[in-house]
Amino acid sequence: QVRLVESGGTSVQAGGSLILSCTVSGHTYSRYSLAWFRQAPGKEERERVACIEHDGNTEYRDSVKGRFTVSKDSAGNQLFLQMNSLQPEDTAMYYCASDALCWILPDKYNFWGQGTQVNVSS
Repeated sequence: QVRLVESGGTSVQAGGSLILSCTVSGHTYSRYSLAWFRQAPGKEERERVACIEHDGNTEYRDSVKGRFTVSKDSAGNQLFLQMNSLQPEDTAMYYCASDALCWILPDKYNFWGQGTQVNVSS
């Protein structure tokens, strides 16, 4: 059974930094991608923030390029999101997700964590 557990969410001031982590266990795919999504307050859609493929290729949402960095350990059991220069618009519930490829749409992902809340105050 695939399990994704996020941690690291908290409240920070604008301009601050934060690292989110996601522990991955029981994955049934031999090769898989890991992604960070977020859902802002009042918004129905989750948007993909960043994704890292099995071979290490990364993809980022335009609004976080240069500020956020996605990484993982060599075994693919830990996913990280280094977030710098945080802004109030980064406030959201952040989710870890996994599937075979780095899909853009959340509906494509079969495995999800429960989320960790990030609040950025101005």
